[in-house]
Amino acid sequence: MTYSLSGIALAVIFAAGVAAPVLAQPVFENPSATAGSDTSNKANQMADKGMYKEVQYANAGKKGPMLVVIPGDIKSNNATFTQKFGSNNIADFGELELGKANFGILERSDLGNLLQEFQLAYTMGDPQQARKYLQKGKLKTTKWVVKFDVLKAEQVAQAKEGFDGRAVGQLFSIFGGGRGGAAAGTVAGSVQTGESTGVWIIGMRYKIMDANTTEQIATGYTEEKMEVGAKATSVMGVSSSQEGGLSLDGMVQRLVQKLVWEIDSKYK
Repeated sequence: MTYSLSGIALAVIFAAGVAAPVLAQPVFENPSATAGSDTSNKANQMADKGMYKEVQYANAGKKGPMLVVIPGDIKSNNATFTQKFGSNNIADFGELELGKANFGILERSDLGNLLQEFQLAYTMGDPQQARKYLQKGKLKTTKWVVKFDVLKAEQVAQAKEGFDGRAVGQLFSIFGGGRGGAAAGTVAGSVQTGESTGVWIIGMRYKIMDANTTEQIATGYTEEKMEVGAKATSVMGVSSSQEGGLSLDGMVQRLVQKLVWEIDSKYK
């Protein structure tokens, strides 16, 4: 039987391709001293629920218009929120998600002072001057200007409950009688439980403006509840506690994802 040179070459290439290792994302070790323990597993299970999850945007296969995301306004006066977040943080999340939805993104860092001058003219209520800046440099290709504003960020509810076993323990000691009653009173008196939950409501709005006229094309709003909770138990000197909830960073990013999903679905 004879083989052509090209056939042998193809066979060699195919075999090499099959044997080549499949490259995967790197996996990192957990250096924590408690890695693999019950507390580690519980903490990681809670943290997994707050991890970033990609959104499958409905029209991601369709190329969106070129746009620039400008830092929006933070209307909330909540000190916890304003200390942690600036408008640039939210604009960064907006650029990330709009890029995943296949919109053309003009990087703010590449526009330099030109973008700052446009933002100043826009926020000062001078659309004519803002339009002049949009006709310069890379901004000429821009069709939309998008901004995300935080309109609400406040803790609206908090609930606490707990159990202190000392009073019950004293009753056991008084009415139980003998060593058994004393022992039962000691156990009951050592029981301490506590639970606390706080709920925030954070609301965000988007605005889409025509880059040539600075007129508003579309707007939308969404809000989400963010719950943060903690609980602790102590019995006979053995204690356990858990604390967790979605972070402000995670909540802001989820709100941006919801709004980008709406922009992608309605305005491409």
